[in-house]
Amino acid sequence: MEITNVTEYEAIAKQKLPKMVYDYYASGAEDQWTLQENRNAFSRILFRPRILIDVSKIDLTTTVLGFKISMPIMLAPTAMQKMAHPEGEYATARAASAAGTIMTLSSWATSSVEEVASTGPGIRFFQLYVYKDRNVVAQLVRRAEKAGFKAIALTVDTPRLGRREADIKNRFTLPPFLTLKNFEGLDLGKMDEASDSGLASYVAGQIDRTLSWKDVQWLQTITKLPILVKGVLTAEDTRLAVQAGAAGIIVSNHGARQLDYVPATITALEEVVKAAQGRVPVFLDGGVRRGTDVFKALALGASGIFIGRPVVFSLAAEGESGVRKVLQMLRDEFELTMALSGCRSLKEITRDHIVTDWDLPRVSPRL
Repeated sequence: MEITNVTEYEAIAKQKLPKMVYDYYASGAEDQWTLQENRNAFSRILFRPRILIDVSKIDLTTTVLGFKISMPIMLAPTAMQKMAHPEGEYATARAASAAGTIMTLSSWATSSVEEVASTGPGIRFFQLYVYKDRNVVAQLVRRAEKAGFKAIALTVDTPRLGRREADIKNRFTLPPFLTLKNFEGLDLGKMDEASDSGLASYVAGQIDRTLSWKDVQWLQTITKLPILVKGVLTAEDTRLAVQAGAAGIIVSNHGARQLDYVPATITALEEVVKAAQGRVPVFLDGGVRRGTDVFKALALGASGIFIGRPVVFSLAAEGESGVRKVLQMLRDEFELTMALSGCRSLKEITRDHIVTDWDLPRVSPRL
């Protein structure tokens, strides 16, 4: 059966993967309200398409931190991709490179920064968790820089791991034949069995809960790479991120895996964009499954979006070609949405192309 949209890969992944692995990728925190809301919030944003515009030529290209990419659709960091497919992050890196876009490699990848760099050319960012041992952090950042990674995406919403009940039930742990490759030589590559979630125990033991804004500044003293702050949901933190020298902001609720009952990222986006005042680019991650979602995010002021689960689900289903197909489908849908909305380039996508349920009614109801 031909796959015609991104969402269809999830059911295939569920069939193919061991329950523990599928549940790890698919689940959110606690009641999973935000998990549903990340998707549902998009459906409450409607289009105001403009007609009779020559849309014979459409340009999707953009630049992110000065790097030219083919489209504003990038790959979010997702952990332990070899659980999904034997080629894991290698396949994802090749697919991103073929699509002319950016891959973000997770700290908790099952392939190292050097291994991913060896797949060939491509613009890649490195997602960083800050460990209690700062020497580990400094070493990792240096390795990413040396391997040609172009930016650091600092995850700031995980002083502790969110309560993911499926992982507790399944006693989630990294399968024995895999390691967190970036930490292999540091004796931090293995995850112990635990009475609840092995990952939650690993985070409690290794990740630094004291992480604060001063560490964002410290990071800039050890690397020249631009720092994207990933996990911002409020205007207040946006202003602090800009003050702290962030090169950009990723509006993210960690795929609804951390604090439940935070808003959908598409709902929080506009507040963050307004607070950033154009001083740094703002990106969105969370809930993007359609080209229409990409357009909506850009109309609300995002400079680009990142996809997470669609990557691991398509990887599980079809390996590299699955990830390529997801990127192509999103690209094609986004291009079609632009054409049907009357936009020929990203700069032509405006706030007036959408109406949200928090906009004031444009026409007052008749008395």
